[in-house]
Amino acid sequence: MRRPHAERWVLAAALLSLLAGCRHLPVPQAPGGRVIRIIDGDTIEVLLERQVVRVRLYGIDCPERGQAFGTAARQFTGQLCFGRTVRLRTRGADRYGRLLAEVVLPDGRVLNHELLRAGLAWWYREFAPQAGELEALEREARAARRGLWSQADPLPPWEFRRASKRPAQAGR
Repeated sequence: MRRPHAERWVLAAALLSLLAGCRHLPVPQAPGGRVIRIIDGDTIEVLLERQVVRVRLYGIDCPERGQAFGTAARQFTGQLCFGRTVRLRTRGADRYGRLLAEVVLPDGRVLNHELLRAGLAWWYREFAPQAGELEALEREARAARRGLWSQADPLPPWEFRRASKRPAQAGR
């Protein structure tokens, strides 16, 4: 004679014991490495397991070299992370093969957020459209007129890059 209720209880008990054991599994950590080069405000190189990886900071766009606040953004990035071990919360790769990531500093702060907070980056809506925290940090820096937001009408880096390409293309 079968006892369907007993089988269900045994199955439920087995499932609960299995789930109880899961809480002791290690949580996967973000890959970590040492920052060995600062390319510009939003691009760094990290030594990960004896391999140099170029990392593009996810969701932000810093002023370019030759653009107002471009040098300040690069220096700020260097001060916060050069020579330090960081963790990377990866978000895939961009069209240039760079790893897209949030860079977590040794003290737990996120470099991407710190650049926005300091007014040294734009929230890159085109590539991070659902990033509410990034939007809020940019809005806060704008309201406080920090960094590039101290200018009346700062030129976004994507427009600067587009304008920089035009003269080169006209000569072809």
